[in-house]
Amino acid sequence: MTETSQQGRVAVVTGGSRGIGRAIANRLSAEGFAVGVGFASRKEEADAVVAAIEASGGAAAAFQVDVSEESSVGEAFDAVEARWGGLDVVVNSAGVMTNAPVVAGDLEALDRMIAVNLRGAFIVAAEAARRVREGGSIVLLSSSVVRLRPPTYAAYAATKAAVDVLTAIAAKELGPRGVTVNAIAPGPVETELFHASNTPESIAMLTHMTPLGRIGVPDDVVAAVSLLAGEGRWITGQTLHVNGGLA
Repeated sequence: MTETSQQGRVAVVTGGSRGIGRAIANRLSAEGFAVGVGFASRKEEADAVVAAIEASGGAAAAFQVDVSEESSVGEAFDAVEARWGGLDVVVNSAGVMTNAPVVAGDLEALDRMIAVNLRGAFIVAAEAARRVREGGSIVLLSSSVVRLRPPTYAAYAATKAAVDVLTAIAAKELGPRGVTVNAIAPGPVETELFHASNTPESIAMLTHMTPLGRIGVPDDVVAAVSLLAGEGRWITGQTLHVNGGLA
């Protein structure tokens, strides 16, 4: 028997086992979505997200997916559709980041970020475009560093700048079906990835630079996802900077 959420809407969140992705999965579930929690390798953490959602009365399932591989994304989406009968919202939160100055010429890190952050976003967007029901939403995670352009972020920012362009064009292509496509560009957010990529000194500097005077938390970002996945039907083709005013 096909499972349905309270509202009959279904979402997939890649990178949903931790950090911002986990918070997005929890928020969408609380709003009545059945949620496919995509994870790359952290099965135990993804299972914990699912268990917490189910304990709260929601519907969720974990699906392993390598966003850089078309077949893997397709199989995960097949599983979600088989379980819940359709797909309405796709949020691509999977991403990797390695910081280094351009002079270091770290091509291995660049290739990895291109594979996950750019190729992955393109594959997820393409698969979502084929499957999301009329009136659905696609949300891709970008980054405020595209606009800030701080030292050591060149490769990462380049992959996320490409996501912004992908978003704008996909929105024009999918608009006739009533499908919105947007990107969210978080600023510094309290996550494992953020702390692994920044020193205490750089975190203090970012906090001081932010007009609201603090580093963000995942719930700051999920509020924007909720809008774009729900009532924000006149918003499409945009990159929404969720960063406490950090310009």
